Amino acid sequence: MITNGFTYIATLAFIAACLIGLQKVSKSKFFDYVPPVVLLYLIAMLCCTFAVWDPAATKDAYGAVRNPILYAMIFLMLLRCDIRQILKLGPRMLIGFFCASISIAIAFTATYAIMAPMLGEGAWRGLGALCGSWMGGSGNLVAVSDALGATEAQLAGASIVDSIDYSLWVMFLLWAINLAPKFNKWVKADTTKLDEVSRRLDAEFEDSQKKAIDFPSLMFLLGLSLIVSAVCTNAGSALKDAAPAFLQVFDVATYRIVLITILGLVLAMTPIGKIAGSAELSNIMLYMVVALIASRASLFELGSMVSWVLAGFVILAIHGILMLVCAKLFKLDMFTCGVASLANIGGTASAPILAAAYKGSLVSVGVLMALMGYVVGTFGGIGVGYAMSIFAR
Repeated sequence: MITNGFTYIATLAFIAACLIGLQKVSKSKFFDYVPPVVLLYLIAMLCCTFAVWDPAATKDAYGAVRNPILYAMIFLMLLRCDIRQILKLGPRMLIGFFCASISIAIAFTATYAIMAPMLGEGAWRGLGALCGSWMGGSGNLVAVSDALGATEAQLAGASIVDSIDYSLWVMFLLWAINLAPKFNKWVKADTTKLDEVSRRLDAEFEDSQKKAIDFPSLMFLLGLSLIVSAVCTNAGSALKDAAPAFLQVFDVATYRIVLITILGLVLAMTPIGKIAGSAELSNIMLYMVVALIASRASLFELGSMVSWVLAGFVILAIHGILMLVCAKLFKLDMFTCGVASLANIGGTASAPILAAAYKGSLVSVGVLMALMGYVVGTFGGIGVGYAMSIFAR
């Protein structure tokens, strides 16, 4: 069992490297159906499940590395994004986001109405807090739990669901990327505008990257992304502490993400956005973040609160079915549906990852949609909580 933090990080990096290398060397069509990023997620989960590393002993290393790399990754990816082009996507993204939010609210209410006797007395309070998180983020979970009076036991159930079910949902959405062409054809989605914006962003980025990637460029981008991550981490904490009471609903990660997003989008319109190497560095960080997230999800946790975990799967199933209906009704493409879903359920930690897996040039869509979740999460969680209380027995 690995107990050393550096060895734990090195092992994850080596697994990612092996998968990428295997894809390049083998050129197998297998990777067209199961991308390396999905295999990385699955392998890291299995390693955690079978105690390849000690979660307690490696906790400090995980905590020290995960968010800084995530913030640096988002910043580098945003350097490829011209927000003026992203805004041309129009109302489709808003429709997709609110379809996801409303379907999640319906899914929570329906699931509790069916499974209330299995979940224990007052479980609606914990599920309401979870709903706040799955519409926004951890800050919304805390706010909703306080508003609904959730107990520690109920929050424990919500946390287990948030860990296990969320992890598997992320893996499923990453896998589903390969189904996008067939899905878009089935719902008759018009991806012309999305493809046009993506091509334009990619073309502009490629034009700016004609200069060969060199050591000074990589070193500058690496140093810049890491210092931006560090500065925004500290500045975000300071802003959180200084924020008025009505803004305390947002957790510290929100303030950090907002600062990073602003810096990334502004610098993308400067010569810094034209420096070669940001795509390669951000992809390396993407794989590390995916591996780190998956490395904390053990499948053995399923046995501790089976009914809660089962409820989580029912919620996701209903949400998924309703999103299919909305996709068919509004002709929403796979990208919009997937990122909208994860912007709600995963927030800023994973929506940009899924968006980047589709197209690195569209990562800002994931960031902006995830930030919208923090606005609706608290009110949505409280409202759904009280709606579920009607079915309490």
